[in-house]
Amino acid sequence: MEAIFVPKPASHSHFKTKFSPNPKHVLKQQPFLHVRQNPTRFRLVTAALQNQQEAAAAAFKDTEDESYGEVKGIIGSRALDAAAGMEYLIEWKDGHAPSWVPADFIAKDVVAEYETPWWTAAKKADEPALRNILESGDGRDVDAVDAEGRTALLFVAGLGSEPCVKLLAEAGANLDHRDRSGGLAALHMAAGYVRPGVAKVLLDLGADPEVADDRGRTALDLAREILKATPKGNPMQFGRRIGLEGVVRVLEGAVFEYAEVEEILERRGKGENLEYLVRWKDGGANDWVKAKFVAEDLVRDYEAGLEYAVAEAVLAKRVADEGTPEFLVKWADLDEPTWEPQENVDPDLVKAFEETNNQAQPSSNGPAVVVSTQDNP
Repeated sequence: MEAIFVPKPASHSHFKTKFSPNPKHVLKQQPFLHVRQNPTRFRLVTAALQNQQEAAAAAFKDTEDESYGEVKGIIGSRALDAAAGMEYLIEWKDGHAPSWVPADFIAKDVVAEYETPWWTAAKKADEPALRNILESGDGRDVDAVDAEGRTALLFVAGLGSEPCVKLLAEAGANLDHRDRSGGLAALHMAAGYVRPGVAKVLLDLGADPEVADDRGRTALDLAREILKATPKGNPMQFGRRIGLEGVVRVLEGAVFEYAEVEEILERRGKGENLEYLVRWKDGGANDWVKAKFVAEDLVRDYEAGLEYAVAEAVLAKRVADEGTPEFLVKWADLDEPTWEPQENVDPDLVKAFEETNNQAQPSSNGPAVVVSTQDNP
């Protein structure tokens, strides 16, 4: 079913949410990255991770061959599920076939020799060093985790290195990986450390803006929370606020898409919190949308009390005395069709009518009239 506005201003595009809003997204003024763990939940998660690590160790013990000798080196790595830890592919000096061994069963200096260059490069956002390691063919898991379940991507995102983010993404990094110290993903790091450029790169690469941390906050929620807690009018905080506003704009752009509004139904809130309940032209569920995302002319019409009507079809066209076109419109809620000037008729209805009715016919009712092939009441 199509719609027109009475009177209908020029067609506009408006923002529509791409993702379902999460009612748990509540803003609280707390410092960035400070996560208060739920003791019961933390014990359960810790127990689960310990069980997984113990299972890996048990599996290794079951297959361990006492004849294995000295380690020649690590030739591969992989992260355990849920970032519970790491396993390494060991090459043995005595010629045994390489085997996967949990990190706890390998000498720390052997692990450090393999891992230190990687984490040093990640924590410095050293793109050439990371590239050299990835191109060395050492079997490294780009999603390798540290003791807190963080990957290299989380570090470089927080440091604001767009080249490193792109490099790791090209190497197959999980853009939505969440760490174990709060459930933070790379987008949360970009938001928390005020990196709008990195946030945009991550989104362009396919990162999910709806990934939530352990407190139910998306990256957009986190950015808004920090912005709200950042003092206004403080010259020392001016640059930070500008950066946070940039992050919010980037993330909002990912959460909203352009769509046609059929009508505004209700309003609520005041000032920055003013929202309108809109009905979408494409038939999607009604949404509460911030006032700044709704076209000004639609807001003016709503506030002026102008009503909207739903049109089903254009039945005919004629040229008015002034030489301007008019269309006979069939309404969903009216028994009789009415003649309307072109500016009041949905352009899509006009286009559909003209595509199927492109020949003028003589009429005794003044100027030429094009009659629709549809049944005319």
